[in-house]
Amino acid sequence: MSCTIRIRIQPQSFDIEEESKRLTQGRSDVGALVTFTGYCRDEGGTLAALTLEHYPGMAEAEIGRIAEEAAARWPLSGLTAIHRHGRILPGEPIVLVAAASSHRQAAFEAASFLMDYLKTRAPFWKKEERVGDRDGDWVQTKATDDAAAGRWQKP
Repeated sequence: MSCTIRIRIQPQSFDIEEESKRLTQGRSDVGALVTFTGYCRDEGGTLAALTLEHYPGMAEAEIGRIAEEAAARWPLSGLTAIHRHGRILPGEPIVLVAAASSHRQAAFEAASFLMDYLKTRAPFWKKEERVGDRDGDWVQTKATDDAAAGRWQKP
């Protein structure tokens, strides 16, 4: 099965409905479309904003490698990954992952795999801006994210 892969890194938000249409419009072989949208949380009212930085070119290439790996593992017809950069406010979307397949299990697993690997392998740096303190701190890697990605490693 041929899989169309779309990857974008951009400062502006995205339209989930429009991205879903891109993966399904004119196709009669898509039986499942799974989307995941990650949002900036306010951390109980303590987070004013999150600033995401990346190396242009490097981040797209790494996400492309992850998407190609997903397309090799599951029978997908389309895969979209959009990641924002810049200053993002609580309640705004940060990332979109969408996977289209003939079957739901493949779409669910591919979307989950892509998101787990985006969290651990894509070169983004996040800085938290706390309410009343614009300097903020860089977000450290979490062991729970590594454990989530580890479940996809082949024995």
